[in-house]
Amino acid sequence: MSANSCPCGSEKSFGQCCGPLLAGRREAKTAEELMRSRYTAFVKADIEHIKRTRHPRSSNEFDEESVRAWAEGSAWKGLEIKKVEGGGADDDNGTVDFVATYEDDGEEQKHEEHAVFIRLDGRWSFVDGDYVKPETFHRDAPKVGRNDPCPCGSGKKHKKCCGA
Repeated sequence: MSANSCPCGSEKSFGQCCGPLLAGRREAKTAEELMRSRYTAFVKADIEHIKRTRHPRSSNEFDEESVRAWAEGSAWKGLEIKKVEGGGADDDNGTVDFVATYEDDGEEQKHEEHAVFIRLDGRWSFVDGDYVKPETFHRDAPKVGRNDPCPCGSGKKHKKCCGA
């Protein structure tokens, strides 16, 4: 990604992509475009854009201090749009499933969300998002205890062999 590339991953320049939306020079044409601009606002810590693109009916209070701390305290690594339903130029509602990757205290994090958008009077806004929990890891084989025989067949306890 070049220095002029938009952080949203569209492969357009910031000035041709999210820049005009963050500056308030135009409105998002689709729910996905608004989602991308909101991610870019986190990257650029543009809290005003995040605040102004929320729908008044949004279910949770807007905590500007914590949003600012998250935006400024994270190193944003990328946005992946997983699924878009509705949210087009002729729609009044839509959803965008996405994964935002960021680094916090040197550790990579993934924020996966199912975001709901509504268009009212020609303007898209973010209503709410449901955090998507990572899938639970399911072990195919039974767990080997430290004092169980090692599954490699050595005859030793697991803790003294492959589990060491």
